[in-house]
Amino acid sequence: MFVGFGYDVHRFKKSRKLFLGGVEISSKNGLDGHSDADVLIHALMDALLGASGQNDIGHLFPNTDDKYKNISSVELLKIVVNTLKEKKCKLINTDMTIVAEKPKIYPYIDEMKNILSKILGIKKDYIAIKATTNEKMGFIGRAEGIAAMAVVSLERKIKK
Repeated sequence: MFVGFGYDVHRFKKSRKLFLGGVEISSKNGLDGHSDADVLIHALMDALLGASGQNDIGHLFPNTDDKYKNISSVELLKIVVNTLKEKKCKLINTDMTIVAEKPKIYPYIDEMKNILSKILGIKKDYIAIKATTNEKMGFIGRAEGIAAMAVVSLERKIKK
């Protein structure tokens, strides 16, 4: 059994759509980034890569490569899931937290779980997504951006 942790943060940017967990969220601002800046999926990918002994998403999908410009993080997650299969890794579960003052995340959580369940190949019951605020402290508290954290557990078949 292997455990991985991922963290990501992006600042808000006007005139962009907001995506979290593969779901378009109703918001006047999106997140700034090379891809669609889906912080939840980015944190999840880093957790998956870490648990499987690989480099982070910055190495796998560098922001200097134009083929990833504005790409959906869902598509990037599919690539990560395929690398896990190649390494004989099986996801057991994931626990994720979104930290944002706004917008309200709760109404979108079930849809996020549906999308992620299909991509990850695990039951929705093995995916936890929680949302919290930063109690108006710091850049998140001032509604300047969103952060996300993810923990995963993987089963790996290791050759002896």
